[in-house]
Amino acid sequence: MTSPLSSFDPAVAGWFRERFEAPTEPQAEGWPTIARGEDVLITAPTGSGKTLAAFLFAIDRLTRDAREGRLADETRVVYVSPLKALSADIRRNLQIPLAGIADLAKVDGEPPPPIRAELRTGDTPAGERARMTRKPPHILVTTPESLYLLLTATRGRAMLATADTVIVDEIHALARDKRGSHLALSLERLDRLAGRPLQRIGLSATVEPLSEVARFLSPRPPEGPAVVPIGHLRDMDLAVEVPDTELGAVATHEVMEDIRDRIAALIEAHDTTLVFVNTRRMAERMTHVLGERLPEGAVLAHHGSLAREVRLEAERRLQSGEVRAIVATASLELGIDIGSVNLACQLGSPRSIAVALQRVGRSGHWLGATPKGRFFPTTRDELVECAALLAAVHAGDLDRIRIPEAPLDILAQQLVAEAGATPGERRALDDLFAFVRRAYPYRNLDRAAFDEVVGMLSEGVATTRGRRGAFLHRDTVAGTVRARRHARLAAIQNGGAIPETAQYQVVAEPDDRVVGQLDEDFAIESYAGDVFLLGTTSWRIRRIARGQVRVEDAAGAAPTIPFWRGEAPGRTAELSIRIAELRERMDRDPPEKARAELLNDSRLGAAGADQIVRYLAAGRAALGAMPSQRTVVAERFFDDSGGMQLVIHAPFGSRINRAWGL
Repeated sequence: MTSPLSSFDPAVAGWFRERFEAPTEPQAEGWPTIARGEDVLITAPTGSGKTLAAFLFAIDRLTRDAREGRLADETRVVYVSPLKALSADIRRNLQIPLAGIADLAKVDGEPPPPIRAELRTGDTPAGERARMTRKPPHILVTTPESLYLLLTATRGRAMLATADTVIVDEIHALARDKRGSHLALSLERLDRLAGRPLQRIGLSATVEPLSEVARFLSPRPPEGPAVVPIGHLRDMDLAVEVPDTELGAVATHEVMEDIRDRIAALIEAHDTTLVFVNTRRMAERMTHVLGERLPEGAVLAHHGSLAREVRLEAERRLQSGEVRAIVATASLELGIDIGSVNLACQLGSPRSIAVALQRVGRSGHWLGATPKGRFFPTTRDELVECAALLAAVHAGDLDRIRIPEAPLDILAQQLVAEAGATPGERRALDDLFAFVRRAYPYRNLDRAAFDEVVGMLSEGVATTRGRRGAFLHRDTVAGTVRARRHARLAAIQNGGAIPETAQYQVVAEPDDRVVGQLDEDFAIESYAGDVFLLGTTSWRIRRIARGQVRVEDAAGAAPTIPFWRGEAPGRTAELSIRIAELRERMDRDPPEKARAELLNDSRLGAAGADQIVRYLAAGRAALGAMPSQRTVVAERFFDDSGGMQLVIHAPFGSRINRAWGL
């Protein structure tokens, strides 16, 4: 039988054999497809070597060209990842095979292949960006937003024009929202710039539906690209840790003390531990309290509000074994190499099956290891959610990705960028429409909608000072457009699909005391006189100033605003279905049978199973019905101040419940 490595350059194959016993399944099955030049989506569990499956073949091509003297100073491979931190990690890990292959080539008496990999993200210093355009790297590691900027800037376009391969990592994290739509159009722009279709290689550990995400990656053949479906599941050591103190409707001080003590004990029992939380505030709080229970410097925080240098230092110290644990948000959820983590803990519910798999998969992130995860519910509802989550994981469930359908704001941005990239050049509208429709999210775009967007971009919008915001000149007779003078600058300064959410300070009058922060969305949609809760205090808005919400103590008055959006994630529809099924089963079956099913399906201990059975039975008795996706319960009650409150018990997940809340 022919070895999967037989087609590789001797130095590349030799380096691989020195490092690994044999190719993993995604490597052995992915390499032949990549070798044929086909587009391919590789899905495999975390830690199965799929990133190397994509990169090693690209490195092999570059190595062969270097041996034959055909490797110019030009970019050939573009690697796109959803996180700046993940991009930096990939670039760092690329140096290992590149250096090892160069050493082996040197031993063979041949010059080492001069292959360079460079990082281009928003964190890249200006000096490095300039050097990169003068001497382009062979492998460019970047993010969707930086790729868009490079496709719009003159020097960036010159660097990208020679590319022949694009690798999209963690594609599930992009396809599900407008960042994916933005990237899909950028990939079409990259093909257009290069004058040929680039080979596209997609990587993902958790993706459903597989066929649609494959077509999102490459819609060129109607059936989509080749798929190497190794799956998303591997053996995992999972359990729900129930504190000794009885759980309640909210997380009490006693419950949190029990949980912190247990997590601290687990950290001491393992070499390295990741503790995942759902908010940045909780990351800081948990880091502080664990730091009091463990030796000094044993625990660090990691989240998006920290400076880049602080995050990188935390990752470096965990890799080197200088710290025992990191408390993190989603910032460490994806495939960043943080060394040999033995245990992943999750405080509360991750609210998603895929997120749970990603986070637990951070542990045991090496071939042959078993990921180990422990979930710590802080309330009775989180206990039910964690039980349903483990049942879903063991049944092989996965959250379904819903790709946005032709978002017009992203279309407008990319049209301005594409026209502005070549100032003065006239573009045929028919050609631009066909180009846009090649991107999967825009495959069903109506021509009338496209023309309306072009009309808005060429006519601007009406304001009290006249029409503003016109970025294109449209010739309706010839059916062409060209960019206005400031179009490219506007596209570069306003690129991307990540919303900018400014924070407004909440300032209490009359003593000008800062009591917290609110999202910009909440602040600008509120009015003087509105009452809202922040922490445990009711505040009445007096006025909204620039960057501030001026408030006064509302003396316990009931809130007049039903909610304000926080940073914690919403629950997915697929996990919500499992919760509804669990509730219905608890309502239908005798208590002993229901308890036995919980012990079996959710791997709960006796204490956790007993609490769920008692809690759901009490809820059924109080409400008169069991809330499910077939039975929605509206509960009215009066609070201590006499205000009427309404609770809708509807386990449908955030997509529906957020709409109902609005």
